[in-house]
Amino acid sequence: MRARPGVRARSALLGVAGVALLALVWELYKAVGPATGVVVGGVTVLPRTSDLAMPHLVTMFARLGDPVISTPGSPMLWSAVVGAAGFTLGIAAVGWIVGVVVGFLLALVMQRFRTAESALLPWIVLSQTVPLIALAPLVAGIGSQVRFGEARWQDWMSVALIASYLAFFPVSIGALRGLESPDAAHVELMHTYSVGWWKTLIHLRLPASIPYLLPALRLAAASAVVGTVVAEVSIGLSGGVGRMMVEYASASSGNPGKPWAPIFGAIIIGLVSAGFVAVLGLALARYRRGEVNA
Repeated sequence: MRARPGVRARSALLGVAGVALLALVWELYKAVGPATGVVVGGVTVLPRTSDLAMPHLVTMFARLGDPVISTPGSPMLWSAVVGAAGFTLGIAAVGWIVGVVVGFLLALVMQRFRTAESALLPWIVLSQTVPLIALAPLVAGIGSQVRFGEARWQDWMSVALIASYLAFFPVSIGALRGLESPDAAHVELMHTYSVGWWKTLIHLRLPASIPYLLPALRLAAASAVVGTVVAEVSIGLSGGVGRMMVEYASASSGNPGKPWAPIFGAIIIGLVSAGFVAVLGLALARYRRGEVNA
């Protein structure tokens, strides 16, 4: 169902208002909160409000307009963050595509064969319980032993594989729910006309799965970004915002605004990913009646 312009404008305004409210809460807590944080029973439940631990938003954004380091010719911090964000976004996109393909193929197999659903679904759910930070170095170690003739497995491929590992799960579950969503009467009607499984899939099950699949794709995009950033940190892949976060964290003592720059880069990646899926949803608007949240 196509959203009215007024509805889209209202959604955009609510999004902007939510960001403004978060910024207001940040500055308000910094103004009134204790410098040592809120401690209850020896446990810090709210962060410290010192300039080192919690800089002003103005300090964060002003630092983006300064050079990365004081050396002459150093690029601006915002330029370095944009370049790192583009690098991470490219890897996340590869992981998302692989995850979507694998997840959708698994959903097709599980929908076609009930035995496959009983055998695969528990393992698909169980796969998401493996700690990502422990899995990433293992994948990188195994990948370093893979050869494609003269070509070698690259570290970015390991990061993309980790991203796809997180992305395939919501797609497989969402697609399976969508493929099984048509009413039994509609399926029986296709059988009555002797329509085979493939034609039923294309003309009935795939259109019916769109309201379930689009939310799953949004969740997969967010998961791919998270998996990419975490894997960059775990594997030590340089060039992306994940490694930049680790490198800039060491500068927090004398430059509290700098470590937040790659965090803004990660936010940009998430917004771009969500925007891409939103554009994809506009192209499939005719199938989005009764869209279901993932």
